[in-house]
Amino acid sequence: MPAKPKKAVGSGKRSAKKKCPICGKPATEASRPFCSERCRDVDLNRWLSDSYRIPAANDDDEDGD
Repeated sequence: MPAKPKKAVGSGKRSAKKKCPICGKPATEASRPFCSERCRDVDLNRWLSDSYRIPAANDDDEDGD
């Protein structure tokens, strides 16, 4: 069985397209990292409506005593 050819390193082109974080379709260059303006707007709405949150742990002893 012949060996597979190696991929060129640093060729400047991306071999695999990134997927849209909203719907999973391939991203377009015009709306990157999204596939469309619709998915871009959905993401913006999620940010503006506080749907994206960073979980935080409650600390009962705030003053360190």
